[in-house]
Amino acid sequence: MSEYLEGLNPPQREAVEHTEGPLMIIAGAGSGKTRVLTYRIAHLIHAKGVDPFQILSLTFTNKAANEMKQRIEKLIGLEARNTWMGTFHSIFAKILRVEAHRLGYPSNFTIYDTEDSKSLIRTIVKEKRLDEKVYKPSTVLSRISGAKNRLISWEAYRKDNLVLADDEAAMKPKMGEIYQAYQQRLFRSSAMDFDDLLFNTNVLFRDHPEALNKYQQRFRYVMVDEFQDTNISQYLITKKLASVHQNICVVGDDAQSIYAFRGADIQNILNFEKDYPDLFVVKLEQNYRSTKNIVHTANSIIAKNKAQLKKSIWTHNKDGEPIELVKAASDNEEGRIVATTIFEQRNNHQLKNSDFAILYRTNSQSRSLEEALRKMNISYRIVGGLSFYQRKEIKDLMGYLRYLVNVSDEEAFKRVINYPKRGIGNTTVEKILVAAYEHDIGIWEVLNNSGSFLTGRAAIAVDDFATMIKSFQIATERKDAYEVASTVAKQSGILKELYEDKTIEGLNRYENVQELLNAIKEYVDSPENEDKSLGAFLQEIALLTDEDQKKEEMDNVTLMTIHSSKGLEFKYVFVVGLEEDLFPSQMMMQSREDLEEERRLFYVASTRAMEKLYLSYALTRYRYGRLLNCEPSRFLEELDPAHIKVNKRMGTSLSNSFRNRESEGSNGFVGLKKPAVRKSTTGKVHTPSPDFKPSNTNRLEAGMKVEHPKFGFGNVNKIEMEGTNRKAFIHFDNFGDKTLLLSFAKLRIVEE
Repeated sequence: MSEYLEGLNPPQREAVEHTEGPLMIIAGAGSGKTRVLTYRIAHLIHAKGVDPFQILSLTFTNKAANEMKQRIEKLIGLEARNTWMGTFHSIFAKILRVEAHRLGYPSNFTIYDTEDSKSLIRTIVKEKRLDEKVYKPSTVLSRISGAKNRLISWEAYRKDNLVLADDEAAMKPKMGEIYQAYQQRLFRSSAMDFDDLLFNTNVLFRDHPEALNKYQQRFRYVMVDEFQDTNISQYLITKKLASVHQNICVVGDDAQSIYAFRGADIQNILNFEKDYPDLFVVKLEQNYRSTKNIVHTANSIIAKNKAQLKKSIWTHNKDGEPIELVKAASDNEEGRIVATTIFEQRNNHQLKNSDFAILYRTNSQSRSLEEALRKMNISYRIVGGLSFYQRKEIKDLMGYLRYLVNVSDEEAFKRVINYPKRGIGNTTVEKILVAAYEHDIGIWEVLNNSGSFLTGRAAIAVDDFATMIKSFQIATERKDAYEVASTVAKQSGILKELYEDKTIEGLNRYENVQELLNAIKEYVDSPENEDKSLGAFLQEIALLTDEDQKKEEMDNVTLMTIHSSKGLEFKYVFVVGLEEDLFPSQMMMQSREDLEEERRLFYVASTRAMEKLYLSYALTRYRYGRLLNCEPSRFLEELDPAHIKVNKRMGTSLSNSFRNRESEGSNGFVGLKKPAVRKSTTGKVHTPSPDFKPSNTNRLEAGMKVEHPKFGFGNVNKIEMEGTNRKAFIHFDNFGDKTLLLSFAKLRIVEE
């Protein structure tokens, strides 16, 4: 059995054999972390004689836990099944089932999923006669979840003046009342939500020392995987459990901490040594996954972060090809370049589709990539989300567009009749359908004669809906597809509904609808499409989505957000959309901490590649129905140019940001000589003021002084209206003249 140790490198073996006392294993990307964890548990049981029931191993996914159990079982047999191994939520739920009576719950308490929780919140908001548009269930649940992850009970929430002030500022002063009612209703229903499984375990160990002591004695060895992703609640529980025996082993990589939006606290791993002064640290720095060029490039990325645990990742693997930097004239061309490159590389090197992955910052970016892959007949799969045209918000707007073209489309009718909500309930919809069937007439005829089939408010609401559809139909006769779609998106209330949802999911849905409008605008702008009508566009999309539904091959190119890619690896990786305000995201540039998380996200994306890494950006991109000029991401300028070559075969010349460092290379490539100068008059990068907080720009006027988080200080020259958009022309001290849409720009008005 001991021969398994021979296959480990010295640091890996050290981590496996160091079994007593606090241990932190800093595991770089591709360094064999899972192997070390597996062997360490096997070593405890086989070589040290530890009872498997006394080992607690916490992970973040059931997949990771099951994979480790299977590996350990192969090493030591069925004894591996007796270890306490699973996700935080599954392990703590198991403990709470036994100890629930201490907290006043029965052992068979119900666990609510997200939809259950939203439904309960919706009921409470209705009962309290609050505006559901203000107190959206997803927004309220997100706020409650954040409080629980910080161990703030509803009682503490309602007494915290800072929290209450935040709610007042957000125009949601009743949030504390809803939180209280939500928890009380959960308790009366003998139910806990997912966050309660962590929160109540903390309460159990805080208020019932006899229960804590029981599990402290049971678990002699505590191990935590992906420690950089733990939140305060998770860390406090594991710290308490390990406080008697002190045999706590945490494994993680601060450079891959990318889940702050879920409550993960990178300080847990950065400050771990403060809690355990006698901590033993092992660094797994040998990368077994990637080529030297990829490893060195990833190192140059993460080196720019100040908050990190120092390590030097290296590899014995081959040098491999340089990282290829691809620029495209537009996001559409970016998609074509990626699809063409996959097609060529697959055929030239006898590769499979599954050897390729395309990673992006936001789900809305998948649209141009999907269309390009379809046209090249390359099968693909979307991970962590639906195909672009299968997403609910896209199907909702497409439902309206379909219904304008064909009022006999029953499925489109049922999708749009009461979305956004207009007081037409299921009973009314059923009456409309029954009337159409019984009188052998079309649904549209029923809608146009609602008074003959319906009464009261329902009849009025249906008549108003029919009138709206008629107005949209008139537009289809006079306007192109984009103008019609924009009108429908605004006047139907879809854009307003999505815009008011400020959760991460809500913002993604809003961006996705904007991306659909971008697709329609590109269709209309393309000289290849003579027919610009809505009907022609719908026909093309119907063919694309129909083709998508037929593809069920297992061998697919993988498309996913970078967040979804963590823990995976592919031979060839494309990281697309490396542009300022997209990656790094405009929402993640308000502080150094946010920007460093974005850089860690770039590091994670780069380290997914085994053999070849492509980085791409577009010079123009459709966003919010406008063709915008794009600036290459600052992250590209931080790369070590020794390992980068710029693909000069495609598209237009390099942007100004890279033009100064061109030099002709072999095979039609361009090498990078030195870091680029950012497009500004002085090259000085602005650091936002400590008190930076975006102002309400409704009162912005010409002559005012403002501060932008990226462009710094400037003076407003003039304000103009373009359609429904207000835009400001601002001269920035260090970045020259900029035109900003005030509905999206983050500006602090400087009071003088």
